[in-house]
Amino acid sequence: MTTATDIAEAQLKMPVRRDPGVERRLLHRTLKPLIGTPVNAVITLVCLWVMWLGLKGAYGWLVTRAVTEGGAQACKVGQGACWPYYEAKLRFMIFGVYPYDEHWRVALAMALFLGAIAISMIPRFWSGKLLVLWAFIIVATGVLISGGVFGLSYVPTTQWSGLPLSFLLSAVGLALGFPLGVVLALARSSKLPAIRVIAIVFIEVIRGVPLISILFMASVMLPLFMPSGVTVDKLLRAQIAIIIFAAAYIAEAVRGGLQAIPRGQHEAASAMGLHYWQSMRFVVLPQALKVAIPPLVNISIGFFQDTTLVTIIGLLDFLSTVRTAMTDPNWVGIAVLEGYVFAAVVFLVFSYGMGAYSRFLERRMRLGYD
Repeated sequence: MTTATDIAEAQLKMPVRRDPGVERRLLHRTLKPLIGTPVNAVITLVCLWVMWLGLKGAYGWLVTRAVTEGGAQACKVGQGACWPYYEAKLRFMIFGVYPYDEHWRVALAMALFLGAIAISMIPRFWSGKLLVLWAFIIVATGVLISGGVFGLSYVPTTQWSGLPLSFLLSAVGLALGFPLGVVLALARSSKLPAIRVIAIVFIEVIRGVPLISILFMASVMLPLFMPSGVTVDKLLRAQIAIIIFAAAYIAEAVRGGLQAIPRGQHEAASAMGLHYWQSMRFVVLPQALKVAIPPLVNISIGFFQDTTLVTIIGLLDFLSTVRTAMTDPNWVGIAVLEGYVFAAVVFLVFSYGMGAYSRFLERRMRLGYD
């Protein structure tokens, strides 16, 4: 008597017939984006060839022909990357002229700072507790870098340099420039003529000149207008200039988001009995900021890279420390490419990270309309 178990075993032993049509359709769907038309096929092959040449050249320079020991003399005759240069100059390129024995303080401060940024990027942590976290991080960062308390030696701002300085200038400038930019955007959209004119003049004047001019004015011209005996720290002047410049550009990005909001949203907020500030806070601004995410991220990336301009007023930013490391008599003309490659990789990593996070935010915000 045949049982269900026997039938199942017999079915398992039967040869499986594959439909060749299914495999052909799957292969076609896989290769169609790459091949498609003959022109697309040629473009794909050319791109693959260029990628292969690039990867082959990079691997040869970094690994096959690289100099891994022997110091500057070995790198003079070498044909590849000079790894001893990174061993000798990496800490200087990152921390600059900050006291060598105190590098751990800056490293710890930047770890706390970047950790707080990472936590702030996770949506489930978006609450009022973040303000408490950031208050602690700001105080801890200032104490660690500046010193003068808790047994830490004091380090003047003239010795703040390298990658931490670029982080602080861009992060603080954008963090404080964002609320100012939102206020300016609302002022420019205001129905009150005086407020609107003041906002327009401020934004257009700041956006009409390059950042390097504002930095020069803040560093050179501003002290001339200060009372006798009153001085303002050079780093603080540069930071204020960056905040003002960032606010003007952020204001235009936010204003574009405000203009993209349909008039019906304002009318709906009024119908609910919300006054102007309530409608802006709960209805209009959240939607406007969502629309403004791409330009705001572009501004953030640009300002992180524009911190290299502070070298014009005597501040030693990350790119300046990289260039200064190349002036060492022992390495002049030997490791030029290595320094710029390191700087490019650092800027690429952080810029790509900001772009990737903006795309994540766009996908997440879009879910609210499904």
